[in-house]
Amino acid sequence: MSFILNIETATKNCSVSIAKNGETILCKEIAEEGYSHAEKLHVFIEEVIAESGVSVQDLKAVAVSQGPGSYTGLRIGVSAAKGLCFALNIPLIAVDTLQTLASQVSISEGKIVPMLDARRMEVYSAVFNAKIEIERPIQAEIINEDSFAEYTDTIYFVGDCADKCKAVLTKENFIFLEEIKYPSAREMSKISYDKYQISDTVDVAYFEPYYLKDFMMTLPSKK
Repeated sequence: MSFILNIETATKNCSVSIAKNGETILCKEIAEEGYSHAEKLHVFIEEVIAESGVSVQDLKAVAVSQGPGSYTGLRIGVSAAKGLCFALNIPLIAVDTLQTLASQVSISEGKIVPMLDARRMEVYSAVFNAKIEIERPIQAEIINEDSFAEYTDTIYFVGDCADKCKAVLTKENFIFLEEIKYPSAREMSKISYDKYQISDTVDVAYFEPYYLKDFMMTLPSKK
C-alpha cells in the first residue's frame, strides 16, 4: 500500500492530508485572512501522521502544491516538503494548484474554470472539462467582460475571485460556485497517487514552485 503526505499552501488555506492508495485518510486545514502557514503547517503535518497511525517511515512520497499562488505560501510548503523528502529519501511530487481546486467540482458536462486572485482584476486561471482534464493551460490574465466569451458550454467558476469577477462575467452560461474558494490537500490525494504510480516526480534539489506572474503593464496616458 502507498501512503502519501499532501501539502497545500498556495492560498490562504493551510492544508495537509495523508492518503492511502489515493484515498484521503485524514486532512487538517485552516483558512485565515492572515496567512498562518509558518505557524500551522508543521503542526498539521505532525497531527495527521500521529492521528492517522501512519509512521513517517511508511510514507512513499510527499506531494506539494506547485502553484500558482502566494509566493510566501508556496515557499513554505515546498521547503517543508523538500525537508521531509531529503530526510526520508523518498520522492517529491508536484501537483498543480488549479487542478486541485477544479477537482472539488463534480459535473457531468460543461467546463470548470478555477481562478485565484492576483490583485486588482488579475487572476491565475485555467480551463478543465468535466473529467478534470485540462483544456486551456494555466495563465495569468486580466478579467474583463470578454473573458471566456469563446465558450458556449456552461462554465463553473471556482476560487477566491467571485467577489470581484461576478460583476464582470455576467453571461448566462457562467455560474459561480462561491462555496468552493480554496484548494485543499484533500483533493490532492488522488492526483498525487496517480502521479506516483507512473513515477511522475520532480528533482528534490532543484524543484521550484510555479510563480506565474506575467500580466500586461499599462502605462499612464500622457496629458
